[in-house]
Amino acid sequence: MKKNVIGLNLKYLDYAVCGVFLMAISVFLPYAALSDGRKNLISVMIDLIRSANGHALNLMVYLTVAASFVSFVFGVISFNAASVRVVKAWQAVQAFATAFWTFLLFASKTILESAGIAGEFMNKQLSFGFWIALIVSYTSLVLIMRMTKTNVGYIILTILGVIWMFPILWILLTALRAEQGYYVGYFIPKKLTLQNFANLFSNNSVIPFKKWWLNTFIVATASCVINTLIILATSFTLSRTRFAGRKAFMNVLMIIGLFPGFMSLIAVYNILKGLGLNQSLLALIVVGAAGAAMGYHVTKGFFDTIPKAIDEAAIIDGATRLQIFSHITLPLSKPIIVYTVLGSFLASWSDYIFPSMLFGDKQSSYTVAVGLYWLTDFRRIDKYYTQFAAGAVIVAVPIVILFIWLQRYYVEGLSGSVKG
Repeated sequence: MKKNVIGLNLKYLDYAVCGVFLMAISVFLPYAALSDGRKNLISVMIDLIRSANGHALNLMVYLTVAASFVSFVFGVISFNAASVRVVKAWQAVQAFATAFWTFLLFASKTILESAGIAGEFMNKQLSFGFWIALIVSYTSLVLIMRMTKTNVGYIILTILGVIWMFPILWILLTALRAEQGYYVGYFIPKKLTLQNFANLFSNNSVIPFKKWWLNTFIVATASCVINTLIILATSFTLSRTRFAGRKAFMNVLMIIGLFPGFMSLIAVYNILKGLGLNQSLLALIVVGAAGAAMGYHVTKGFFDTIPKAIDEAAIIDGATRLQIFSHITLPLSKPIIVYTVLGSFLASWSDYIFPSMLFGDKQSSYTVAVGLYWLTDFRRIDKYYTQFAAGAVIVAVPIVILFIWLQRYYVEGLSGSVKG
């Protein structure tokens, strides 16, 4: 019977020790299945040491083996004399071991080639020894985190966060890959370069990416400002005023909003064509503004939580409805304004369906979403895939900046209003 240790839940200790023991044993189990037999991770490590073809990724093999054994040593120490400090150190080592085993999942082809072994596509040659180690490394990490009484939700979100990061890492590494082509059998590029980004903005490039990016920025910025003002004004009006037909108007907007927007694309396109606005950026801004009021629901719900007594006090002081809206309601509504701004900007920035139909073959009016999809055509994808990935990274930059700049307002509560 293990003695109780304040701050630790030792009922998971035995299982965690068994897990790290199995992870350490896995380095001797088959790591790669080859045509002439199987190799364990120790054999691959020896081949890497002997090989003259050094690669930075080879270090991951050494670190994986070392972290697996060190984690097992910490497990033995914890089994004999558990303490909060030792178990937390064990948790950190196991986290590194798990990360290294996960990294091998995507670097196996390059590592095997460095060891003089003909590697196939990514992880196709990985054998059961690796998969056992990968599974028990995550399981052991969860068990150790349970020992330190880490919240279960935090554990799940941590694992999911690691999984969600891989597509982002994939597109970033592809954007930095010096080797051209769509199909490659490895995850980690053999050589990194910034040339793909430079090619997008080169004056000699056949891809007018600068024009696409500028078009998208103009449309997104204009739509963000106009749509946000329309949504805020509509929401404030429906929240604070009572007029004939108000309920019917709200019901009509709700019913119309139930239908997906692409159902009306053909009709909208024909109307724009009749007005002479087809294949123009103005059409995107006008169409977005025309339907903006239907997004009033969330914002109106927020305005409903602001006490009406504040409005009544302002009216007694002689304030107009416009002054109440601009000097009282808006300062109290920073979180919902940020939500509306981000939603409006993201919707216009990433919209593809309507712009692709609207612009047709007029390449100079393309937005980034349409232009990047044009690069993925089977006639161009092999040549421009790395530039497509670079463009995808560049597209994400304004969103990241906007979110980092505005996210602090999410945690702000109701602040004092300006009386006037």
